Amino acid sequence: MSFINENFLELQDSYLFSTIAKKVAKYSEENPDKKIIKLGIGDVTRPIIPACKEAMIKAVEEMSTEEGFKGYGPEQGYDFLRNAIVENDYKSREIDIMPDEIFVSDGAKCDCGNIVDIFSVENKVAITDPVYPVYLDTNVMSGRSGKYNEKSDTYENIVYLPVTAENNFKPEFPKGKVDMIYLCFPNNPTGTVLTKKDLEGWVKYAKDNKSIILYDSAYEAYITEKDVPHSIYEIEGAKDVAIEFRSFSKTAGFTGLRCAYAVVPKSLMGYTKDGKEVSLNNLWNRRQCTKFNGVSYITQRAAEAVYTEEGKKQVKNNIGYYMVNAKIIKEGLEKAGFVTYGGVNSPYVWLKVPDGMTSWKFFDELLEKVNVVGTPGSGFGPHGEGYFRLTAFGNVDNTREAIKRIKNYFKKC
Repeated sequence: MSFINENFLELQDSYLFSTIAKKVAKYSEENPDKKIIKLGIGDVTRPIIPACKEAMIKAVEEMSTEEGFKGYGPEQGYDFLRNAIVENDYKSREIDIMPDEIFVSDGAKCDCGNIVDIFSVENKVAITDPVYPVYLDTNVMSGRSGKYNEKSDTYENIVYLPVTAENNFKPEFPKGKVDMIYLCFPNNPTGTVLTKKDLEGWVKYAKDNKSIILYDSAYEAYITEKDVPHSIYEIEGAKDVAIEFRSFSKTAGFTGLRCAYAVVPKSLMGYTKDGKEVSLNNLWNRRQCTKFNGVSYITQRAAEAVYTEEGKKQVKNNIGYYMVNAKIIKEGLEKAGFVTYGGVNSPYVWLKVPDGMTSWKFFDELLEKVNVVGTPGSGFGPHGEGYFRLTAFGNVDNTREAIKRIKNYFKKC
């Protein structure tokens, strides 16, 4: 008899975005004449920047010769990309990160899910709520969550840190000790941020409790305000308590190309049950060498091109394009009477749904009456109920049209 991993049975329904896709597909099939504008899933729409395209063409040509052909590459990433990351993402901000602390991967989503491999199933996990579903679901899959409570929509062994308007979208420290803390800032889904002072508090908490912060900064390139850190390593002592995740997806259009990286400092330690220190850098390296064959040479050359002078300009233009959409969404919704958050340091706008409506009820109304797709806040966790996320990753004309439809509809209501 082949037994299953019964932790999977604790997962609730299907993955959030799969549910949305099925609802939209059903409505489209039943209403083929309707033009649906999708501002739900955070997938980019701008093409891969020219600098990356040219680098990929050159790499393909190189790979097609006997002299330039590349087989299996290093599981940790090629030195040319790791060095470029260090110079541009860290040294430029006076952060001391070494190339062998960088691990190139095929996506921050994969890294955020796979990182749990190197941690004990007995660790107590804290997540902000609402939150990107992958953090929670992968801990459910690996057995850290305990049983699901349908009444509260929570898991018994997960510590939930509310991130709502009531606390200015700043999570409070856990009342007890936790071992793993997921922080994502700029936040997905709320689009809100933490200041340097806020993060200093979290680093201190982690040090005092020998906890590990899993810091997802996939949207750091969208930060516009001065007192908002782009990396947790801007905080003194963070290298002793934090792993950072970064991605090329939302900056250079790599959602379909796949490239990201995790930073695991060599000073970062975990512990055996008898208190012995163990290097998490070594553990993650061993995990990657066993379960991962590395990102393709062609893709890594494309990622390297992000850091060229032209690449930086082109990425900045892409981000500017999306932030124009964010402004259109935020200002348009506010004129329609909605209360909004985010959209300043992030490509996401988080809005309060009308009184008397649930998040999914609002989703259905937008889809059926306005033909616009967003993401229900409750899909990100129990404290997301009553909120809704719209993404700025669409086409600017479609974004204007979507907001115009929303404004016109709710004026009549």
